[in-house]
Amino acid sequence: MFVKLLLLFISASLVNNVVLSRFLGLCPFLGVSKKVETAAGMGGAIIFVITLSSLVTGLIYKFILVPSGFTYLQTIVFILVIAAMVQFLEMFLKKNVHSLYEALGVYLPLITTNCAVLGVALDNVQKNYGILEGVIYGFGTAVGFAISIILLASIREKMEYNDIPEAFQGTGIVVVTAGLMAIAFCGFAGVI
Repeated sequence: MFVKLLLLFISASLVNNVVLSRFLGLCPFLGVSKKVETAAGMGGAIIFVITLSSLVTGLIYKFILVPSGFTYLQTIVFILVIAAMVQFLEMFLKKNVHSLYEALGVYLPLITTNCAVLGVALDNVQKNYGILEGVIYGFGTAVGFAISIILLASIREKMEYNDIPEAFQGTGIVVVTAGLMAIAFCGFAGVI
């Protein structure tokens, strides 16, 4: 059982990385990756929201939606749960870590509509994961997101001092870098 959960975690975080393999959650990935500190804060926020929402949505789906026959409401219910988690996180950061709250700016409330967060909740249902498997999958996916955004932020900080051709400056070099990172992460899946 432990080995199965470990493989699920590694698969979710590296092999099937939500950003670099599935291309979900690109808005905060590209928008918040200018500084490592901000990227790490967003990664931590995503880890909190995805992991906790995986647990809560799994419990709601298994013990409320399935027995009552309302499984068709799963998307609406999952969005409401995610929105509540993000609102709680936003209030906590605003009160306790105001500098991170300011640095994340508009991207913090956008976690609610981040397709990676909703994608994990829906994946847990579609893949018939139990509660523990769903939480491990969600945690692994969130860690993979955090790894990706922190790597991109560290590369962007180093590129800031490089001489980049004018045609690639700004968003162009960021997209090229993200593409190269995606190619590199394909190596975790092995040669096909």
